[in-house]
Amino acid sequence: MTTVTKENYLKALHYLHQKNIDISLTELGKKMGVSKPTVNDMVKKLQANGWVNYERYKPIKLTNEGKKTAAFIVRKHRLSEMFLVKIMGFGWEQVHDIAEELEHTKSDILFDRMDELLGFPTVDPHGSPIPDKEGNFFKQNYKLLSQVTEKSKVIVKGLRDSSTDLLLLLNKKELVLGTEVYIQYVESFDKTVTISYAGHTDVSLSDSVSSRLFVEVI
Repeated sequence: MTTVTKENYLKALHYLHQKNIDISLTELGKKMGVSKPTVNDMVKKLQANGWVNYERYKPIKLTNEGKKTAAFIVRKHRLSEMFLVKIMGFGWEQVHDIAEELEHTKSDILFDRMDELLGFPTVDPHGSPIPDKEGNFFKQNYKLLSQVTEKSKVIVKGLRDSSTDLLLLLNKKELVLGTEVYIQYVESFDKTVTISYAGHTDVSLSDSVSSRLFVEVI
């Protein structure tokens, strides 16, 4: 198993860990799109690296070393995305696959330089927190747009997921991070949200979209 494959598994465990401290082989297999025997073999190798603790029929647990290593991979990915958008001019919908490759680069000095050139950002282009050099994440206490009542004002702060389709839809609506939004109306039947913001009025967002936008109420 290559280092890249190990790191991809570790990153998947990190994301699953955010939802549940205890992770099953089935959950990890589903996340990685592989069979249970394959996952079992991979987890044994991750355990040999000191990144996880695992006993048969028990949940997978990330070790402190595993958490820190995963945070560094996420840091490199999110710094890369920010660099591609802010310095190189890529669209926020274009950067994920490139960052997937860059995150495995073994050069601390490269990412330190990226960080410096960007002015030490705390979030990536999609509003997700960038871990610091110690692997610490700063806590975000935002609501989803779908949880906010009508007649409220909010600022769009991040995305619950950054799928290309969602990003392209937001591009069409010219709805970007930092936008101040007024919630005009929430349809009780299907939770469609009607909003207005600079240069745009009566913009409809489905519940599927509004439940993916993190906002700060102002």
